[in-house]
Amino acid sequence: MVLSLARRIEQVQSRIASAADRAGRSYEDVTLIAVSKTVARDVVDEAYGHGLRQFGENRVQETIAKYATPLPDDAGLHMIGQLQSNKSGAAVKLFDVIQSVDRRSLVHALEKHAASADRTVNVLIEVSISGEVQKAGCPLCQVDDLTKLVLASPQLNLLGFMAMAPYTATAEEARPVFTGLRDLRNRLQQDFDRSLPWLSMGMTNDFEVAIEEGATHVRVGRAIFSE
Repeated sequence: MVLSLARRIEQVQSRIASAADRAGRSYEDVTLIAVSKTVARDVVDEAYGHGLRQFGENRVQETIAKYATPLPDDAGLHMIGQLQSNKSGAAVKLFDVIQSVDRRSLVHALEKHAASADRTVNVLIEVSISGEVQKAGCPLCQVDDLTKLVLASPQLNLLGFMAMAPYTATAEEARPVFTGLRDLRNRLQQDFDRSLPWLSMGMTNDFEVAIEEGATHVRVGRAIFSE
């Protein structure tokens, strides 16, 4: 049986609530970001009609075309893909949150364009917790320095951290990545005496485990948009 979009959204929301309950947390503690990078704008609009408000995209040019007519004011767009520095000017104008800040050159590019646009940009630092070469993200050995750089920027507002777990046979195998990002965030909060509340971690394959380990934002695409 093919489920409707509304029913798929309901199922994901139910799974989020169950995972939060297992962790002694509230459903309201977790924000669902619908990864809409592969779907047409009319489907995004339908998802909005069913109550979703946060959407994730990973290509600047596609996002420009898709959202030529902006989303309603109560919706948000998140850049979740690797961002090239030469696209940072457009990204500053397009996205409410850039989740994939992973290197000094991108920080400087975002600073420049944010200053030109006279705005403050909400960002997350993407961390390569697993150390996989093919995964984007700041290497662990550079996270402290990058965090210090972003916190010192008057144009960037660091909300927290993002990570992608490796593709594993079971969701449980991804747990160490989520635990690692949470522990890293907790240490950096203490070291810099700064609240960094966001933990964007967990996707369709493993978001329930991520919630159990403290995710505040989960990025779910296939479970919502794939029939």
